[in-house]
Amino acid sequence: MATYDPFRDLDRLASSLFETRRGPRRMPMDLYRDGDHYVLRADLPGIDPGSVDIDVDGQLLTIRAERTLSEGEGEGVKWITRERETASFLRQLNLGQGIDTDAIAATYSNGVLTVTIPVSEKAKPRKVQVVADAAAPTIQAHESTKEPQPVEQ
Repeated sequence: MATYDPFRDLDRLASSLFETRRGPRRMPMDLYRDGDHYVLRADLPGIDPGSVDIDVDGQLLTIRAERTLSEGEGEGVKWITRERETASFLRQLNLGQGIDTDAIAATYSNGVLTVTIPVSEKAKPRKVQVVADAAAPTIQAHESTKEPQPVEQ
């Protein structure tokens, strides 16, 4: 038996009335560093992996995705309820310096897009070894037996 939830219907009505934004939506994401790479995970449920587009332009990473109607959801269908709308998603991140943009990789699994962003070799912390040179000049202290003389002006 189905139960009526007036709050769910009120929430849906308020969302449809007050949503003025018709452009691309932001996808929720997490971003963290794991060793020598960053990992970005974005929720994109119901997205065809073929619609996901990832571009790198300089230091700007752009992720675009589309949720479209599935087969059988087109014209002639009598909708009972429809909460999963078609939508465009967009997220842009400034990568900053120290990223190996040529080695960025992405996978999509179970509605989650994972983008791996490696840190470039130049940006990784490193130790600088100090080498003692045996031929380097040394400063020797000389003892003077003379007392300092005043300077005449």
